[in-house]
Amino acid sequence: MRVLGLDYGSKTVGVAVSDPLGLTAQRLETIWRKQENKLRKTLAQVEELVKEYEVERIVLGYPKNMNNTVGERAEKALEFKEMLERRIGIPVIMWDERLTTVEADRTLIEAGVRRENRKQYLDGLAAVFILQGYLDSLTNG
Repeated sequence: MRVLGLDYGSKTVGVAVSDPLGLTAQRLETIWRKQENKLRKTLAQVEELVKEYEVERIVLGYPKNMNNTVGERAEKALEFKEMLERRIGIPVIMWDERLTTVEADRTLIEAGVRRENRKQYLDGLAAVFILQGYLDSLTNG
């Protein structure tokens, strides 16, 4: 069972996919868009990846505020979830992504990735952390 992990942002969507056994997450790519509200191409790219990797479900980062409230970014993520489910027709699970981008940035710094090169990896790595957290919850739950 393959699972796709998404880190949804205003200009990018980081994408990760699980191995066929659903144990580990690997970074796939970062989908870039010119305008925040232009999602047709983004949805089409996610749909292609779902078909290519025979994905059975999607885990979407849920950027709640640190005090556990739902802000504007989380609302936009919920809207994106609804669009994905309508278009692709597989379950989309919301996953608390608090601090995953911070963790991803720290990992890139520790790996010696230069500041100007980090953005191209940051969202994809955050998607890996989101997806891995979900996969770990399945094996430990």
